[in-house]
Amino acid sequence: MSTTADQPPIDTAPVAPPVTAPGVPSTSGSSADRFMRRLLRLPEGRTSTADEARSAFQKSLFISAGRCLLMYIVFPFVLPVVGIARGVGPYIGVAIGLLAIVSIVYSIRRFWRANHSKRWHYTVFGTAIIGFLIYLAVKDLSTILS
Repeated sequence: MSTTADQPPIDTAPVAPPVTAPGVPSTSGSSADRFMRRLLRLPEGRTSTADEARSAFQKSLFISAGRCLLMYIVFPFVLPVVGIARGVGPYIGVAIGLLAIVSIVYSIRRFWRANHSKRWHYTVFGTAIIGFLIYLAVKDLSTILS
């Protein structure tokens, strides 16, 4: 006959969830997080740092700000006074707008790869800016085609 003394002790301590290193995206998370990682085509296991995400954000913001300065100050006011660049604004606007969209998507991907705490905030902000840039590109294209 067997007694309880012959059996190994049962560990009744609670099991802690697995811990990931800082900056490493957790494979667990909300279904919305998993959806965004699939949508952005982020490879598993590859990460970036918060500094890299911040740098990508600054670059995309710089490109978007440069586009706005060119389209709303330089092209309509400065260059016509000098007598050049009449009618080139929409062409350059489309090109710079596309560059800004690519840059914003790149920075959104960096925020998600870094598992940044503000990744959802920036995703909403970046998506709104992309929507505005698409609207401006359609407007510029209609000017070019008319």
